Amino acid sequence: MGTTITIRVTERRDGDSDRFMRIYLQTPCDSERPPRFYHLFLQEDLLGGWSLVREWGFQGASGRLQRDHFDSREEALEALLRSRDQQTQRGYRVMFFQGEGAPQ
Repeated sequence: MGTTITIRVTERRDGDSDRFMRIYLQTPCDSERPPRFYHLFLQEDLLGGWSLVREWGFQGASGRLQRDHFDSREEALEALLRSRDQQTQRGYRVMFFQGEGAPQ
């Protein structure tokens, strides 16, 4: 039996959508254990740099968090896309993305 995945796109209304981006990935449901999640988000810091924040774990449990800093948005975006691609190769599916120019 196939699973239908719905991807929802939202826009920030404050005009700062280029300062924030996030992608939420999840593994397919399995009757033996809860699905795993992988949450990536990109945000500008107060000093003009960018942070890629990664959070992962099982649904309903505490996850792990890692933050990487980059000098430019382009570098941070490349790292976000690499991480997204690595996780989709491991079986994760994109469930949600937010932000202007969010990768599809």
